[in-house]
Amino acid sequence: MVYAILILMEISWLGHSCFRIKGSRATVITDPYSPDLGYSLGKPAARIVTVSHQHNGHSYVQGVTGEVKAVHGPGEYEISGVMIIGVPTFHDAEDGKVRGKNTVYVMDIDEVSVCHLGDLGHVLTTEQIAEIGNVDVLLLPVGGLSTINAPLAAKVVRQLEPKAVVPMHYKTAEVSWELDPVDNFLKEIGVVAINSQPKLSLTKANLPLTTQVFLLDH
Repeated sequence: MVYAILILMEISWLGHSCFRIKGSRATVITDPYSPDLGYSLGKPAARIVTVSHQHNGHSYVQGVTGEVKAVHGPGEYEISGVMIIGVPTFHDAEDGKVRGKNTVYVMDIDEVSVCHLGDLGHVLTTEQIAEIGNVDVLLLPVGGLSTINAPLAAKVVRQLEPKAVVPMHYKTAEVSWELDPVDNFLKEIGVVAINSQPKLSLTKANLPLTTQVFLLDH
């Protein structure tokens, strides 16, 4: 008798735009932040670190331990069995004239497509949507100020039609910035009575059939 091996990918939110994505072959940390941000990053271990842009709240690679391979900017990468595509975008709605460039990363981890939008500052163009391609899990900024706000975030969800949406980069007790709370996004997208959970565990087979929002503890 042949038994199928269940490959379970785990996504944990470490605060702000930083996630730990643990796959069967490698662990990815996205946008690690410096200690002065307010959250406590600790010393997470990973093989891969993605950096959406060079602000201190998103590029503290030295805070990650292990034999780290950092990914900076657009391009195609393959590291420890993880395929990554970096898609060029902007940190504002004026082609980067205000806050500069931003990189969206699409990662194929255990046959699940995870898209981390970084500090995206605009809705996506037709070309960017095509380059990003199919998205199973969308890690999405929703707090406004230096990223898209709730209405624009909801529009990006409709553009990409992911199976799972995890909000990030919003107001919490740890952050002094005047970001919007996540409730603004939940109201905009029509979600009520949602409970947060410690982590999101997924396989290709158990992805939601239609778009579902998940809140993660940090």
